[in-house]
Order: sequence, then C-alpha cells, then structure tokens
Amino acid sequence: MTAITVNSVLRVAPAAPAEAAAHFRAALAFHTDVSDVAAALAAGGDPGFVVVDSRPTEAWEQGHVPGAVHLPTALVREQAAHLLDRSVPVVTYCWGPGCNGAARAALAFAELGYPVKEMLGGFEYWVREGFEFQTWQGRERRAPDPLTGPADAGDCGC
Repeated sequence: MTAITVNSVLRVAPAAPAEAAAHFRAALAFHTDVSDVAAALAAGGDPGFVVVDSRPTEAWEQGHVPGAVHLPTALVREQAAHLLDRSVPVVTYCWGPGCNGAARAALAFAELGYPVKEMLGGFEYWVREGFEFQTWQGRERRAPDPLTGPADAGDCGC
C-alpha cells in the first residue's frame, strides 16, 4: 500500500486535467503578459489590439508603454467611445501586480462592449523586463531584472 502525502500543497487535491485545462484556457482569455505584448508590438504592423494605460496623468508622465493610449480608469466609461474602436481588443495595464486599476479598467471596457485583456505585471514589469518606455523627456530603457526572466535571452521562453 502506498502512503498518501498530505501537506499544504496537496491537502486540496489538484483539479482533474480537463477542469484544469478549462480554467487555464479561460485565464488566458482574460490575461496577457508584458513579454507577449512587447513581442507583438515589436513585430511591426498592426498588432490587432490597442494598449491602454489606466493610470493617472502623473503616472503616465513618469513613463508609459510607447504607443499606449492614456485613459485613466475613472474616465473609461466617459471617454472610451470617443477614443477607441469598439471592435479592436483593448489591453489594459496599471502600475503592477499590487494594483487592480487595470482590472477595474478592463471591467469598465467589458461592460461597454469592448473585447479586453489585462496585461499582468503592468508598467512595473514592463520596465523590469527591460522594455523601452516613453517619458515626457523621450524614450528610456533600463537593464532587465534577472529575476524576471533568463539573462541574455531574447524572450522568457514561456
């Protein structure tokens, strides 16, 4: 007879593979990450989506994803229809993983009928992964944080 290991990881059994596949497929329908957004934007041409920075003006001026549209979360309902085509998917971002402004903006866009995803990691991970960002002074880039992906790699390999 095989002993069953009970610890905090396995105290609740993993979901059945089919349930897990459905869960993770659904999660990918709602989220993307900075590396995938950066790769799509760097490929040139129309990426098929628009990036929306949902932070306040002071944060936008501190730095933002090049080409992003600035639309603070509190103004999405009022201004989205004037700025964005409802048929083009929207990718929202805010400060980072500790901020839910991008999720609130994504909810507002979804309730207005926009297809939408949230960019996990937000502006913090955009900068930490070494992608170029725009400030009022011009474009900048910082060295990638080796904790966000393999050093000297073109992408995260995910």
